Amino acid sequence: MPSTLPSDSELGRLGLETPIARIDRALKEIWKDDEAKTRASLINLAIYTEDSAILAQNNDLLAHVAAEHACRALLILALPDARPPRARAWIQALCRPYQRKQIVCSEQLSFVLEGGDAAQVQNIVFAHLDSDLPLVVWWQADLTQNFEERFYSRIDTLIIDSSRWTDPARQFDALLTALNAETAGFDVRDLAWTRSHFMRTALASCFQDAAARQNIGKLQTVRITHLKGQRTAALLLAVWINQRLGTTLQLELIEKDTGPALQSLVLEGEGVRVEVRRDCDSSFINVSTSCGLHKHKDLLPADVDSDAELVTEQLSRFHGSTLYSSMLPFVRGMLE
Repeated sequence: MPSTLPSDSELGRLGLETPIARIDRALKEIWKDDEAKTRASLINLAIYTEDSAILAQNNDLLAHVAAEHACRALLILALPDARPPRARAWIQALCRPYQRKQIVCSEQLSFVLEGGDAAQVQNIVFAHLDSDLPLVVWWQADLTQNFEERFYSRIDTLIIDSSRWTDPARQFDALLTALNAETAGFDVRDLAWTRSHFMRTALASCFQDAAARQNIGKLQTVRITHLKGQRTAALLLAVWINQRLGTTLQLELIEKDTGPALQSLVLEGEGVRVEVRRDCDSSFINVSTSCGLHKHKDLLPADVDSDAELVTEQLSRFHGSTLYSSMLPFVRGMLE
Protein backbone atom coordinates (compact mmCIF):
# COMPACT_ATOMS: atom_id res chain seq x y z
CA MET A 1 0.00 0.00 0.00
CA PRO A 2 1.54 3.35 -1.04
CA SER A 3 2.59 5.64 1.78
CA THR A 4 0.63 8.90 2.08
CA LEU A 5 2.17 12.33 2.30
CA PRO A 6 3.03 13.61 5.80
CA SER A 7 0.81 16.27 7.33
CA ASP A 8 1.85 19.94 7.46
CA SER A 9 2.34 19.68 11.24
CA GLU A 10 4.73 16.73 10.81
CA LEU A 11 6.69 18.56 8.12
CA GLY A 12 6.85 21.65 10.31
CA ARG A 13 8.94 19.74 12.85
CA LEU A 14 11.71 19.26 10.28
CA GLY A 15 12.92 22.86 10.52
CA LEU A 16 13.04 25.56 7.85
CA GLU A 17 11.80 24.52 4.42
CA THR A 18 14.47 25.46 1.91
CA PRO A 19 14.60 25.28 -1.90
CA ILE A 20 16.95 22.51 -3.01
CA ALA A 21 19.17 24.97 -4.89
CA ARG A 22 19.64 27.13 -1.75
CA ILE A 23 20.53 24.41 0.78
CA ASP A 24 24.27 25.11 0.91
CA ARG A 25 23.76 28.87 1.22
CA ALA A 26 21.08 28.43 3.88
CA LEU A 27 23.35 26.16 5.94
CA LYS A 28 26.09 28.80 5.91
CA GLU A 29 23.59 31.40 7.11
CA ILE A 30 22.74 29.26 10.15
CA TRP A 31 26.26 29.74 11.53
CA LYS A 32 27.07 33.15 10.07
CA ASP A 33 26.29 35.32 13.12
CA ASP A 34 26.39 32.82 15.98
CA GLU A 35 29.91 32.47 17.34
CA ALA A 36 28.66 30.79 20.52
CA LYS A 37 27.84 27.61 18.63
CA THR A 38 30.40 25.22 17.17
CA ARG A 39 29.54 23.09 14.15
CA ALA A 40 30.83 19.51 14.39
CA SER A 41 30.64 16.58 12.00
CA LEU A 42 32.54 13.29 11.82
CA ILE A 43 30.19 11.29 9.59
CA ASN A 44 27.19 11.60 7.32
CA LEU A 45 24.31 9.70 8.96
CA ALA A 46 21.21 9.10 6.87
CA ILE A 47 17.92 7.45 7.79
CA TYR A 48 16.11 6.13 4.72
CA THR A 49 12.46 5.15 4.82
CA GLU A 50 9.51 4.84 2.47
CA ASP A 51 6.96 5.01 5.31
CA SER A 52 5.66 8.52 6.02
CA ALA A 53 3.93 7.30 9.20
CA ILE A 54 7.27 7.17 11.03
CA LEU A 55 8.66 10.51 9.82
CA ALA A 56 8.18 12.22 13.20
CA GLN A 57 9.64 9.21 15.01
CA ASN A 58 12.70 9.25 12.74
CA ASN A 59 13.14 12.97 13.35
CA ASP A 60 13.36 12.25 17.09
CA LEU A 61 15.72 9.30 16.47
CA LEU A 62 18.13 11.48 14.54
CA ALA A 63 18.14 14.06 17.34
CA HIS A 64 18.93 11.32 19.87
CA VAL A 65 21.80 9.86 17.83
CA ALA A 66 23.23 13.27 16.88
CA ALA A 67 23.40 14.12 20.59
CA GLU A 68 25.97 11.33 20.97
CA HIS A 69 27.73 11.47 17.58
CA ALA A 70 28.70 14.63 15.71
CA CYS A 71 27.34 14.21 12.19
CA ARG A 72 25.53 15.71 9.26
CA ALA A 73 22.15 14.09 9.76
CA LEU A 74 20.02 13.34 6.73
CA LEU A 75 16.40 12.23 6.95
CA ILE A 76 15.15 10.74 3.69
CA LEU A 77 11.50 9.93 3.03
CA ALA A 78 11.11 8.47 -0.46
CA LEU A 79 7.60 7.98 -1.86
CA PRO A 80 8.15 6.15 -5.17
CA ASP A 81 4.43 5.90 -5.99
CA ALA A 82 3.59 9.58 -5.39
CA ARG A 83 2.78 11.72 -8.40
CA PRO A 84 3.75 14.14 -9.77
CA PRO A 85 7.46 13.83 -8.90
CA ARG A 86 8.60 16.55 -6.52
CA ALA A 87 11.46 17.08 -4.06
CA ARG A 88 11.27 19.21 -0.92
CA ALA A 89 13.91 19.92 1.73
CA TRP A 90 14.18 21.30 5.27
CA ILE A 91 17.20 22.29 7.36
CA GLN A 92 17.78 22.71 11.09
CA ALA A 93 20.57 22.67 13.68
CA LEU A 94 20.71 19.96 16.35
CA CYS A 95 22.54 21.51 19.30
CA ARG A 96 23.72 20.17 22.64
CA PRO A 97 25.93 21.42 25.49
CA TYR A 98 29.51 20.14 25.56
CA GLN A 99 31.43 20.03 28.84
CA ARG A 100 29.16 22.87 30.04
CA LYS A 101 31.37 25.39 28.25
CA GLN A 102 30.11 25.55 24.68
CA ILE A 103 27.26 24.55 22.41
CA VAL A 104 28.08 21.95 19.75
CA CYS A 105 25.72 21.56 16.83
CA SER A 106 25.10 19.12 13.99
CA GLU A 107 23.23 19.96 10.82
CA GLN A 108 20.10 18.07 9.82
CA LEU A 109 18.81 17.99 6.26
CA SER A 110 15.42 16.40 5.66
CA PHE A 111 14.14 15.39 2.23
CA VAL A 112 10.70 14.29 1.07
CA LEU A 113 11.06 12.78 -2.40
CA GLU A 114 7.70 12.26 -4.12
CA GLY A 115 8.20 9.81 -6.94
CA GLY A 116 11.63 9.26 -5.42
CA ASP A 117 13.82 6.61 -7.03
CA ALA A 118 17.50 5.74 -6.59
CA ALA A 119 18.55 8.35 -9.16
CA GLN A 120 16.67 11.09 -7.33
CA VAL A 121 18.30 10.09 -4.03
CA GLN A 122 21.73 10.18 -5.66
CA ASN A 123 21.24 13.46 -7.52
CA ILE A 124 19.55 15.39 -4.72
CA VAL A 125 20.45 13.88 -1.35
CA PHE A 126 23.97 12.59 -2.02
CA ALA A 127 24.84 15.95 -3.57
CA HIS A 128 24.52 17.44 -0.08
CA LEU A 129 26.77 15.10 1.89
CA ASP A 130 29.36 16.72 4.13
CA SER A 131 32.61 16.72 2.11
CA ASP A 132 34.41 13.35 2.08
CA LEU A 133 33.16 12.10 5.44
CA PRO A 134 31.97 8.45 5.64
CA LEU A 135 28.33 7.80 4.79
CA VAL A 136 26.32 5.64 7.17
CA VAL A 137 22.80 4.76 6.00
CA TRP A 138 20.19 3.33 8.32
CA TRP A 139 17.83 1.65 5.85
CA GLN A 140 14.54 0.92 7.55
CA ALA A 141 12.26 -2.02 6.72
CA ASP A 142 12.57 -3.96 3.44
CA LEU A 143 15.29 -3.45 0.83
CA THR A 144 13.11 -2.12 -1.98
CA GLN A 145 13.94 -1.53 -5.64
CA ASN A 146 15.67 1.72 -4.61
CA PHE A 147 18.39 -0.36 -2.96
CA GLU A 148 20.43 -0.68 -6.12
CA GLU A 149 23.94 -0.02 -7.39
CA ARG A 150 23.65 3.77 -7.58
CA PHE A 151 22.64 3.77 -3.92
CA TYR A 152 24.78 1.17 -2.19
CA SER A 153 27.94 2.02 -4.15
CA ARG A 154 28.06 5.31 -2.20
CA ILE A 155 27.60 3.76 1.26
CA ASP A 156 30.41 3.06 3.74
CA THR A 157 28.22 1.43 6.40
CA LEU A 158 24.69 0.04 6.00
CA ILE A 159 22.53 -0.37 9.11
CA ILE A 160 19.52 -2.67 8.76
CA ASP A 161 17.12 -4.59 10.99
CA SER A 162 16.52 -7.97 9.36
CA SER A 163 14.03 -8.93 12.08
CA ARG A 164 11.57 -6.44 10.55
CA TRP A 165 11.75 -7.70 6.99
CA THR A 166 8.47 -9.02 5.62
CA ASP A 167 10.25 -11.67 3.50
CA PRO A 168 13.66 -12.35 5.10
CA ALA A 169 14.75 -14.94 2.52
CA ARG A 170 14.25 -12.54 -0.40
CA GLN A 171 15.82 -9.66 1.52
CA PHE A 172 18.93 -11.65 2.45
CA ASP A 173 19.26 -12.59 -1.22
CA ALA A 174 19.19 -8.89 -2.17
CA LEU A 175 21.73 -8.07 0.53
CA LEU A 176 24.10 -10.87 -0.52
CA THR A 177 23.84 -9.79 -4.16
CA ALA A 178 24.77 -6.22 -3.22
CA LEU A 179 27.67 -7.32 -1.00
CA ASN A 180 29.08 -9.42 -3.84
CA ALA A 181 28.80 -6.64 -6.42
CA GLU A 182 32.07 -5.19 -7.76
CA THR A 183 31.02 -1.66 -6.82
CA ALA A 184 30.08 -2.56 -3.24
CA GLY A 185 32.45 -1.45 -0.52
CA PHE A 186 30.14 -1.18 2.47
CA ASP A 187 29.98 -3.15 5.70
CA VAL A 188 26.69 -4.18 7.32
CA ARG A 189 25.44 -3.65 10.85
CA ASP A 190 22.25 -5.62 11.56
CA LEU A 191 20.28 -4.54 14.65
CA ALA A 192 18.92 -8.09 14.86
CA TRP A 193 22.53 -9.24 15.36
CA THR A 194 23.28 -6.42 17.81
CA ARG A 195 20.36 -7.51 19.99
CA SER A 196 22.12 -10.80 20.70
CA HIS A 197 25.28 -9.14 22.02
CA PHE A 198 24.41 -9.66 25.69
CA MET A 199 23.54 -13.31 25.06
CA ARG A 200 26.83 -13.92 23.28
CA THR A 201 28.87 -12.16 25.95
CA ALA A 202 27.10 -14.01 28.74
CA LEU A 203 27.49 -17.38 27.00
CA ALA A 204 31.22 -16.76 26.51
CA SER A 205 31.51 -16.00 30.23
CA CYS A 206 29.99 -19.41 31.02
CA PHE A 207 32.90 -21.17 29.35
CA GLN A 208 35.46 -19.31 31.40
CA ASP A 209 34.53 -21.98 33.92
CA ALA A 210 37.00 -24.87 33.53
CA ALA A 211 34.37 -27.58 34.08
CA ALA A 212 32.14 -26.09 31.37
CA ARG A 213 35.00 -25.94 28.87
CA GLN A 214 35.81 -29.60 29.46
CA ASN A 215 32.22 -30.58 28.63
CA ILE A 216 31.72 -28.51 25.47
CA GLY A 217 31.97 -31.62 23.32
CA LYS A 218 28.95 -33.16 25.08
CA LEU A 219 26.53 -30.41 24.02
CA GLN A 220 23.81 -31.65 21.67
CA THR A 221 20.91 -29.16 21.64
CA VAL A 222 20.32 -25.42 21.75
CA ARG A 223 16.98 -23.87 22.67
CA ILE A 224 16.38 -20.14 22.13
CA THR A 225 13.31 -18.27 23.38
CA HIS A 226 12.58 -15.03 21.53
CA LEU A 227 9.91 -12.38 21.19
CA LYS A 228 7.47 -12.72 18.31
CA GLY A 229 9.02 -10.99 15.30
CA GLN A 230 12.61 -11.60 16.43
CA ARG A 231 13.15 -15.00 14.79
CA THR A 232 16.02 -13.68 12.67
CA ALA A 233 17.87 -12.51 15.78
CA ALA A 234 17.49 -16.03 17.21
CA LEU A 235 18.73 -17.65 13.99
CA LEU A 236 21.78 -15.39 13.87
CA LEU A 237 22.56 -16.35 17.46
CA ALA A 238 22.19 -20.06 16.65
CA VAL A 239 24.54 -19.80 13.65
CA TRP A 240 27.14 -17.99 15.76
CA ILE A 241 26.98 -20.72 18.44
CA ASN A 242 27.48 -23.49 15.88
CA GLN A 243 30.39 -21.64 14.27
CA ARG A 244 32.06 -21.12 17.63
CA LEU A 245 31.60 -24.75 18.67
CA GLY A 246 32.56 -26.12 15.27
CA THR A 247 29.53 -28.40 15.21
CA THR A 248 25.80 -28.34 14.52
CA LEU A 249 23.51 -28.54 17.53
CA GLN A 250 19.87 -29.51 17.24
CA LEU A 251 17.96 -26.20 17.29
CA GLU A 252 14.61 -25.42 18.92
CA LEU A 253 13.05 -21.94 18.74
CA ILE A 254 10.33 -20.87 21.17
CA GLU A 255 8.29 -17.74 20.41
CA LYS A 256 6.72 -15.54 23.10
CA ASP A 257 4.20 -12.70 22.78
CA THR A 258 5.83 -10.47 25.40
CA GLY A 259 9.24 -9.82 26.90
CA PRO A 260 12.69 -8.86 25.58
CA ALA A 261 13.72 -9.61 21.99
CA LEU A 262 15.90 -12.52 23.14
CA GLN A 263 14.81 -14.05 26.44
CA SER A 264 16.70 -17.25 27.07
CA LEU A 265 19.36 -19.50 25.63
CA VAL A 266 19.81 -23.08 26.83
CA LEU A 267 22.53 -25.50 25.69
CA GLU A 268 22.24 -29.10 26.87
CA GLY A 269 24.04 -32.40 26.53
CA GLU A 270 24.79 -35.49 28.56
CA GLY A 271 25.42 -34.26 32.11
CA VAL A 272 25.86 -30.60 31.09
CA ARG A 273 23.46 -27.64 30.93
CA VAL A 274 24.20 -23.97 30.27
CA GLU A 275 21.46 -21.33 30.55
CA VAL A 276 21.47 -17.58 29.84
CA ARG A 277 18.18 -15.91 30.78
CA ARG A 278 16.83 -12.37 30.81
CA ASP A 279 13.53 -11.94 32.62
CA CYS A 280 10.90 -9.48 31.45
CA ASP A 281 11.78 -5.83 32.23
CA SER A 282 15.00 -6.90 33.93
CA SER A 283 18.23 -5.01 33.24
CA PHE A 284 20.27 -8.06 34.24
CA ILE A 285 21.01 -11.50 32.83
CA ASN A 286 21.02 -14.69 34.89
CA VAL A 287 23.72 -17.17 33.88
CA SER A 288 23.93 -20.73 35.20
CA THR A 289 26.16 -23.68 34.37
CA SER A 290 25.68 -27.26 35.55
CA CYS A 291 28.22 -30.03 34.87
CA GLY A 292 27.42 -33.07 36.99
CA LEU A 293 27.75 -31.96 40.61
CA HIS A 294 29.56 -28.77 39.63
CA LYS A 295 27.34 -25.68 39.44
CA HIS A 296 28.10 -22.04 38.73
CA LYS A 297 25.84 -18.95 38.67
CA ASP A 298 26.40 -15.33 37.74
CA LEU A 299 24.51 -12.07 37.21
CA LEU A 300 25.52 -9.77 34.34
CA PRO A 301 24.18 -6.44 33.02
CA ALA A 302 21.94 -6.53 29.95
CA ASP A 303 22.40 -4.48 26.81
CA VAL A 304 20.40 -1.56 25.44
CA ASP A 305 17.03 -2.18 23.78
CA SER A 306 15.73 0.79 21.78
CA ASP A 307 16.57 1.37 18.13
CA ALA A 308 18.19 4.71 18.91
CA GLU A 309 20.42 3.14 21.57
CA LEU A 310 21.34 0.22 19.30
CA VAL A 311 22.33 2.53 16.43
CA THR A 312 24.27 4.79 18.78
CA GLU A 313 26.16 1.73 19.99
CA GLN A 314 26.89 0.63 16.42
CA LEU A 315 28.33 4.04 15.54
CA SER A 316 30.78 3.63 18.40
CA ARG A 317 32.27 0.60 16.63
CA PHE A 318 34.18 1.79 13.60
CA HIS A 319 35.57 -1.59 12.54
CA GLY A 320 33.67 -3.70 10.03
CA SER A 321 31.82 -6.91 10.84
CA THR A 322 33.31 -9.68 8.71
CA LEU A 323 31.87 -12.19 11.20
CA TYR A 324 28.32 -11.11 10.38
CA SER A 325 28.94 -11.32 6.64
CA SER A 326 30.31 -14.84 7.01
CA MET A 327 27.10 -15.95 8.75
CA LEU A 328 24.69 -14.61 6.13
CA PRO A 329 24.72 -17.66 3.79
CA PHE A 330 24.02 -19.99 6.73
CA VAL A 331 21.12 -17.87 8.02
CA ARG A 332 19.74 -17.64 4.49
CA GLY A 333 19.87 -21.46 4.22
CA MET A 334 17.84 -21.81 7.45
CA LEU A 335 15.05 -19.72 5.94
CA GLU A 336 14.18 -22.26 3.24
